[in-house]
Amino acid sequence: MAEDMVSALADLQEDDVLKIVKDRLNAGEDPLKILDDARRALEIVGERFAAGEYFIPDLLYSGEILKGITAIVKPELSKTSSAKKLGKIVFGTVAGDIHDIGKDIVAFMLDVNGFEVYDLGVDVPIQNFVEKIKETGAGIVGLSGFLTLAFDSMKQTIQAIKDAGLRDKVKIMIGGGQIDEQVRGYVGADAYGKDAIEAVNLAKSWI
Repeated sequence: MAEDMVSALADLQEDDVLKIVKDRLNAGEDPLKILDDARRALEIVGERFAAGEYFIPDLLYSGEILKGITAIVKPELSKTSSAKKLGKIVFGTVAGDIHDIGKDIVAFMLDVNGFEVYDLGVDVPIQNFVEKIKETGAGIVGLSGFLTLAFDSMKQTIQAIKDAGLRDKVKIMIGGGQIDEQVRGYVGADAYGKDAIEAVNLAKSWI
C-alpha cells in the first residue's frame, strides 16, 4: 500500500491518496511512515518539475494534497507527541523562490516532533527573518530553497542576521533540492539537512 500511495501522490491523484492514507491509519500503520512516503512522492513531483513534465500549478496542487494528508495524519501524531515544546524555529523559503513542498514537510515534521515552528511561507524578504527572530527569540532558523538562485538569498539572509547582531544567538540550517556541504559553506549556515528526518535530528541536537 505504501508504493500505491507514493505513485498516486506522484501522479497527483488526490482522492486515491487520501483514501490510502485513511486505510493505512485504520490498519494501525505508523503515521510517520505515511509522512515519509509522502516525502518520497513529493521528491518525484520535484524531479518531474525539474524535467519539464510538471509545471507550477502541479507543484501547487501537490502541496494542497500534502495539506490534506497532514490534516488526516496530524491528530494521530498528536496522540503520541508531548505537549511541551522543545524550542522555537523560524522557517521559510528564501526570497526569489516559491517552492514550498519540501518546506511544508520539514515544518510539519518539526512541529509534530515538539518544536514551535514560525513558518513565514515562500519568497520571504530577508528582513522578515530578522524581525521574526527578534520577535520570537527563536534559537533555530531554517532556510529552504529549491532553485540555485536561492543560494545568494540564503547568503544575504544569514548576513542580515549577522548584521542585526543575532548570528551568535541562533543555529541556522538550510535545505532544498540542490543543497550540499559546498553550498552550506558558501552561505555560512551551521548545517544542511538532506531531508525532513535529518532536519528534526539537527534541531534536537541543538536544543
